[in-house]
Amino acid sequence: MFSEQQIEQYEIEGYTSYPDLLSRESLDVLLSDLETICAGSTLAHHDNSKIEMEPNQAQDGGLVRRVYQPCTFYPKFRELAESTKLLDCVEQLVGSDILFHYSKINMKPPAIGSVVDWHQDLVYYPMTNRDSLAVLIYLDNAEKENGCLQVIPGQHLTSPMSHEIDGYFQGRITETVDESQSVFVEGAAGTAIFLHCMTPHASTINNSSKARRTLIISYRAADAFLIYPREGDTAGVDKNSRLVRGVPATVARITEQQFPMPRLRHRVSSLYELQELSRNASPTDQLDHNASPDRMSS
Repeated sequence: MFSEQQIEQYEIEGYTSYPDLLSRESLDVLLSDLETICAGSTLAHHDNSKIEMEPNQAQDGGLVRRVYQPCTFYPKFRELAESTKLLDCVEQLVGSDILFHYSKINMKPPAIGSVVDWHQDLVYYPMTNRDSLAVLIYLDNAEKENGCLQVIPGQHLTSPMSHEIDGYFQGRITETVDESQSVFVEGAAGTAIFLHCMTPHASTINNSSKARRTLIISYRAADAFLIYPREGDTAGVDKNSRLVRGVPATVARITEQQFPMPRLRHRVSSLYELQELSRNASPTDQLDHNASPDRMSS
């Protein structure tokens, strides 16, 4: 359970840390499963419905960039996502009726782990209210050198920052970000970061020789309903959601008077590719509305 100070930090700054959420024994079990999940995958041959590979490697390279939906497909990860210890903390922040939203593992392999540009999660999949969060659990020691989480405290209380160019969603913040206000959220393996869905966050390339694997589990209040701007745009991100505590909501709680809808142009496979295309595209070649939303969640 959280202390009053941790809850206050989450409410004011948009994030809080929980050191030692997982024991060394629990970490070893998850990491052993993760090794099995990734074993045998190469850039040329892998199950792209469950794994995304780092692109800048040889065809026989085995560096994995992201594992999709571990808390849906793999029992030990699912058990953690539905554990009393974790849900007790989530309940303190979003209420007693809780939906599991999605999960993934960002691998950040040494000396190559991909950068993630500044963004806010809720702009990828707008909802009727903001009671949604991501729990980032460090499976390795996370430091500035190996690409730990960066956040901008307090920004979650304001309007959404722009993620568009010429009316098209870029998957990254396109207005000026005051990085002088950013904080590196370092932590030992087993630390969990509870991140509000509107807190701007990013991570740099892993410039170290150490891995920085992070399990990300997203939850939301049961009465936070997804808003679908058009068929196919955001429906995919909800396909693995499930009630994990409390009772289903029959009425949507609406707190947003207006919220930007993500309009896409090119078909992309993930957040990484969307951001890479945006960084490299000319102003006249900005991103169509055939992206895969279930893989674009940040």
